[in-house]
Amino acid sequence: MDAAGYEEFSFFHENAGEYGLPFPGPPRVRRLAVEVEPGRSLSGLLWGEGPPEMVLLHGGAQNAHTWDTVALALDRPLLAVDLPGHGHSDGGRAGSLGLGDNAADVARVIGELAPAAGLLVGMSLGGLTSIILAAGNRDLVGRLALIDVTPGVTGAKASAITQFIAGPESFESFEELLERTVAFNPTRSVSSLRRGILHNAVQREDGSWVWRYARFRAAETVGPGGPPPIDFGNLWDLLGGLTIPVMLVRGMLPQSVVDDADEAELRRRLPSARIEHVEGAGHSVQGDKPLELAALLADFARTGV
Repeated sequence: MDAAGYEEFSFFHENAGEYGLPFPGPPRVRRLAVEVEPGRSLSGLLWGEGPPEMVLLHGGAQNAHTWDTVALALDRPLLAVDLPGHGHSDGGRAGSLGLGDNAADVARVIGELAPAAGLLVGMSLGGLTSIILAAGNRDLVGRLALIDVTPGVTGAKASAITQFIAGPESFESFEELLERTVAFNPTRSVSSLRRGILHNAVQREDGSWVWRYARFRAAETVGPGGPPPIDFGNLWDLLGGLTIPVMLVRGMLPQSVVDDADEAELRRRLPSARIEHVEGAGHSVQGDKPLELAALLADFARTGV
C-alpha cells in the first residue's frame, strides 16, 4: 500500500459500516487551524453545523481521527483537537508531553472555535491535559469527562503503551507498520487499525513510513536525551478541587491504565463524580467500544450527572 490515494475524509462510511451506524452521506467535517503563538498552530476537526457542544482531546501518539466513530454516533456539532506534536498540529512549547503548555494551547483553540462547548472530553494524555485546562479555565469547561485515565497512572500501568510508542522510528512498508500495530492492539479490528494508521502516519519519498507524532517529536520537541517526562505535579489536587461535574469512563480489560485504587482515590476526592465501567474495552475506549462511549457522553452532556 502507498499513500498516494489517501483522502482524509474518505473513510467515514467505513467507520459507520463497521458499527452499523446509518450513513445518509458524508458528514460535515472541516479541518481548521488556530495560531496559538506566532508561527505555531494547532489543528482540529470541526464536526457538524452550529457551535460545538463538545471538545474531544485524544491520547498520546493518537490524533483527532481517533474520535471519528464516536463523532458519527453522537451526530452533533463538536470539535476534535490534535494535541501539540500530534496529527496536523505543530509541536509544543516545551515538548509535546508538557501538560501545562498543552492545556494553555488547547484553551486558546477552545476559546476561538468552541467557547460555549461546555463538555470537555479527554482520553489518556488528553485527559491529563484536560484536568489542568478545566482547573485554570472555568469559563470554558462546564463538565469534564476523563476517558480511562486518572492522575494515578504510572509507568508500569502504561508500559504496553510506551513500548508501542518507543518502537522503530520508521518502517519499510505499510504492512510492517500494520503488523506491529495489530500486535499491540488485540482489542481492535484490523480494518479500524488500518484506517488509524492512514490518519496517523505518512509515507516518505523512499517508500518508508513514519508516524506523524514521531516526525514532530524528532524535528521539534526531542533533544538528545529523548522526550521530557510527564510532570504530573499536583494533578490529583487540581482534579479534587474541581466544582464542575466530572465523569470517569474506565475500560475494564487488562489494557486499561486505571485500577481500583485510582477509582477509589477519585471517589475520595470527588464523591459526586460519575464512574462508568465499559466491559470489553481497554485503554482506548473510543476505539474498542465507540457506541457505548458515545451514549455515555451524550447522557452526561444532557444530565451532567
